[in-house]
Amino acid sequence: MVDRPPGAGAAPPIPVDAVDAGPADTTSTRRAARAESEAREDDLSVARRSRGRALVTGIASSFAGKAVGLVAPLLITPAAFHYLGSERYGMWMAITSLTAMALFADFGLGNGLLTRLSRLHATGDRAAAAREIASAYALLGSLAVTLMLVLVSTVRLVSWPALLNVADPAVARDARGVVLLCFGAFLVNIPLALIQRVQYAHQQVGQSNLWQAGGSLVSAGLVVAAVTANADPVLVIAAAVLAVPLMNLANSICFFRWQRPDLRPRVRDVRAAKARGLLRLGSRFFGLSVLSSVALNIDSFLVGRVLGLHAAANYAVILRMFAVLALFVTLVNLPLWPANGEALARGDVGWVRRSTRRMVLLSAAAVTLPALCLVLAGNDILRLWVRSDDLDQVPTTLFAALAVWSVLVAVAAPLLMVQNSVGLLGPQFLGWAACLVVAVPLKILLAGREGLPGVALASALSYGVTVLPVAIAGYRKALASVPARESSPIEMEHDGEYVPRHRRCPA
Repeated sequence: MVDRPPGAGAAPPIPVDAVDAGPADTTSTRRAARAESEAREDDLSVARRSRGRALVTGIASSFAGKAVGLVAPLLITPAAFHYLGSERYGMWMAITSLTAMALFADFGLGNGLLTRLSRLHATGDRAAAAREIASAYALLGSLAVTLMLVLVSTVRLVSWPALLNVADPAVARDARGVVLLCFGAFLVNIPLALIQRVQYAHQQVGQSNLWQAGGSLVSAGLVVAAVTANADPVLVIAAAVLAVPLMNLANSICFFRWQRPDLRPRVRDVRAAKARGLLRLGSRFFGLSVLSSVALNIDSFLVGRVLGLHAAANYAVILRMFAVLALFVTLVNLPLWPANGEALARGDVGWVRRSTRRMVLLSAAAVTLPALCLVLAGNDILRLWVRSDDLDQVPTTLFAALAVWSVLVAVAAPLLMVQNSVGLLGPQFLGWAACLVVAVPLKILLAGREGLPGVALASALSYGVTVLPVAIAGYRKALASVPARESSPIEMEHDGEYVPRHRRCPA
């Protein structure tokens, strides 16, 4: 808390001992101040070492766990593409792109919970953490049930085959079933995915990553088993989309039953005040999630509408390789979120600045080499990977444009994590809104003129002129708003939101 100034006309309080303080008292005061300063230095050094170890462990586990989790879908793509056919696979990818755009459906509560639990973990207030967790699960569980009822009651009111541009009658008959599966699995996973935020906030990044990787491996195994058994195409898709929520459920049971039963969500721990606080904090992430999710996942839907589902299937396969790079970088940088928040709460701006520079270089390097390999040998890799006559020859310009887009995403990710850690979302909102306004018409225009390379070029151009400049400006603003001092933390509201300098009470 920040001490508020005395009322107007009131004299500041004066310690009684200060009136008669002599030289001895002055010397004693200086020694006490020096000792306090040295203690703060020691605390800061310990915090930096602990923070650094946690960050390195989190990044290393992300590399290992996410490498497995992201490679698994690549391995099943050829089998699924062959078995389902280009049109049914394209329909599945188009529906998946719609569910991906709906990631904002938790109204930012997951990100809000991560921010608040990170602070409570640092203070060791387990009772308050349990109330936050229980309130978050109650909110998202109620939301998931409500949306599921809406989905079931309205799925037949929409002409999904026409909306998805399905031409094959056999594929059209499966459209509603695939919609129910994909959207249903997504809705069930809304509350179940909270376990990942809880584990990140409690510095269990490696464990969370391993569980997520396990979900991908289970999904791959189920898909291969369904294809081998010549199962119905809808069952093959079901095997792919249901594995993730099932693994999140298993992870939640293990964590709350055996590891941290003190944090187990209980009805008696649900608090209306906590729920309102989470909604207030989460709403700050809501608009940003809407814009960024739509801007990043609308390509397959647009390509399907403009160029047809065959082109959408081809583009989805190509984009998946580059999307793996971009998603990998984002997930590797995610441990920076709680680390930056803790550092900035201590006023340790120098550590944040140094770690951000290092992560920008690391992220760019991790993406540039594989992206360059795809540019030089992308078609050969695709032929070895997919091995299907339905996959067209890909122009080098398409690979090059997606490579540039991937590097831009890698550079921006660490900068955005700094802003997320203090809740500075205004610049990001502006950047993603501009990106969406620029990208959608530009993709439609260039898709008609240049085909798939035009869509990729539009993605790189729109991101480079909107999101990246805002990421740099927002990063500088976030650091400038935090006093670079070690003696007192930045001020926080009761909901865990960062208070900009101009809104703080004078000391």
